[in-house]
Amino acid sequence: MTDSAIKVQVIGAGLAGSEAAWQLAQRGVDVTLVEMRPARFSPAHQTALCAELVCSNSLRGGDPDRHAVGLLHEEMRRLNSLILAAADANRIPAGGALAVDRHGFSAFVQQRITEHPLITLAVEECCEPPKDQPCIVATGPLTSEGLIPWLESHLGQDRLYFYDALAPIVAVDSIDMKKAWRQSRYDKGGDDYINCPMERDTYRSFVEQLLQASQVKQHDFEQGIPFFEGCLPIEVMASRGLDTLRFGPMKPVGLANPHDGGRRPWAVVQLRQDNQAATLWNMVGFQTRMTWPEQRRIFRMIPGLENAEFERLGAMHRNTYINSPLVLDRYLRLHGCKRISFAGQITGVEGYVESAASGLLAGIFMALELTTGRLPDIPPATTALGVLLNHVTLPGKRFEPMNVNFGLFPPLTQPTSKKQRKPALAARALAELDPWRQKIVTKA
Repeated sequence: MTDSAIKVQVIGAGLAGSEAAWQLAQRGVDVTLVEMRPARFSPAHQTALCAELVCSNSLRGGDPDRHAVGLLHEEMRRLNSLILAAADANRIPAGGALAVDRHGFSAFVQQRITEHPLITLAVEECCEPPKDQPCIVATGPLTSEGLIPWLESHLGQDRLYFYDALAPIVAVDSIDMKKAWRQSRYDKGGDDYINCPMERDTYRSFVEQLLQASQVKQHDFEQGIPFFEGCLPIEVMASRGLDTLRFGPMKPVGLANPHDGGRRPWAVVQLRQDNQAATLWNMVGFQTRMTWPEQRRIFRMIPGLENAEFERLGAMHRNTYINSPLVLDRYLRLHGCKRISFAGQITGVEGYVESAASGLLAGIFMALELTTGRLPDIPPATTALGVLLNHVTLPGKRFEPMNVNFGLFPPLTQPTSKKQRKPALAARALAELDPWRQKIVTKA
């Protein structure tokens, strides 16, 4: 640490906290980044590394002209995001998606954080923010029980819950490639996915078993907590109708089974590469709350996975977030105590990239206020950063977690064809980001 008089504490070294600490330090602010691991682990974490990816290893679609999250990638790159630098340095094949080697990704962030002269990484569990210095709370969806009483006392009963889930991971050499094959849908991205086909009868039996499977017993305090629609357990999807999975994560469109004369199967289970060595593959969209013995039994019904070795089985965990539009201002600061900001999934953004983006914004806002004595303009509402910020800070209808998506963007002022709408929204966003970016340029 230096002798700088400007000091900030960031609580939580996940994606949002690590990004916030980086943005602060790059602007000359001393940061203490507080993380409870390895002294204490959450139910989902397995390492002590910063920015551990506890669910999927994908940061989702990377094309800004097709995916709003891809546009968010590009905006964050232009703002010298640590998380995007880590992702780009540890990218692995996944078609059009930005997937990473999860250990390499976290190790990259850990190294940058620990080597930065203005960041101190402290291991302890925080039960409340410091009373005498600015602080960013980025404790994530698994905020420790020690901090909950402080949240309750300062936020009232506006705390909300939903579930998130981990998908199983399979050893690649245990997949029967005489039944499975490699291909991306419509051959976009080459052969980056492994596909396990199901015919009608096998699919029906599979759905029946999902509906009958034993599930992990919930704690009393977890009863009645709603699921996030973007990350539903497969057994919940199966309960919504026989064909729900076949039109969801098991959709067979754009795929041709070479073991069956190039015919499209009735349903398909896709696996995506999970590490740089390509030895581990995760089951795409297969979050579940089934017991582990039931997972082994039922997932081995899938053609190609009869002898699967599961390196990680699915698990459910509680996800905590605050009613941000009611308790935070436009700069992610707490009403009534503006030295405290919030960032990450606890604010109600959903997804790795969105969490890191909120950390980036919280870090930039606080750094510029501390170093210049004034708050900057917020990012334009036409940018991915702007629409994400609007979602968590502008009151509206019932507040729920949300991934960034083009539906959140203001409409174009000129008539545009459906095909050109997304590229036009992306072009407008990047053009309008640059003037704002010039005002907050990160030091080299």
